[in-house]
Amino acid sequence: MASLKASVVKKLDPAKTCVLVCDIQERFRDVIMGFESLVKCSAFVVKSAGELKIPVVATEQYPKAFKKTVPEIASLIKGDQDKIFEKTLFSMCTADVKAHLQALGVESAIVCGLETHVCVLQTTLDLLEMGLDVHVCADAVSSQRVFDRSVALARLAQAGAVVATSESVVFQLLKNSTHASFKAIAPFVRENAEDAKTSELQTL
Repeated sequence: MASLKASVVKKLDPAKTCVLVCDIQERFRDVIMGFESLVKCSAFVVKSAGELKIPVVATEQYPKAFKKTVPEIASLIKGDQDKIFEKTLFSMCTADVKAHLQALGVESAIVCGLETHVCVLQTTLDLLEMGLDVHVCADAVSSQRVFDRSVALARLAQAGAVVATSESVVFQLLKNSTHASFKAIAPFVRENAEDAKTSELQTL
């Protein structure tokens, strides 16, 4: 059987992957659909990344007005290669962020955050243009309106991003129950599964 090119399969390799957390800031807490669910799910991805030594890059859209990254997420961004960047661009891919990603040598990005149809969309398109594989966690992205989120997820898939769930992404990174970090991450998986029962983001 002929093998598919890696660029088509788009499998995740922890050694070549980073997590991007887009603008999960305090000012948006009361306006984004399912914000608390988004925060919990994004925290699950970030905590898992920490256990797997995967770098996390976060951005803050004009924090003077929209405040800082919520503490539930900011407190987890503490790895040696983790960074938070301020921006005004409607994409995470500022010159500083692109330089950091290039320095990390990543080939794949896992994206969480908001808003799906604005900064998440433009970030993903920029990353794809840079030649990275992009995996968007559908249960960890949102917008103010349901329709904007739904259309954006379809657009992202059409553009070539992998629209997945956070649990699927984490298990792709682990690959095997014998992985050294499996026991540490298993409680995060159970907690995320419980949170999913009441999440507003369990739909496309």
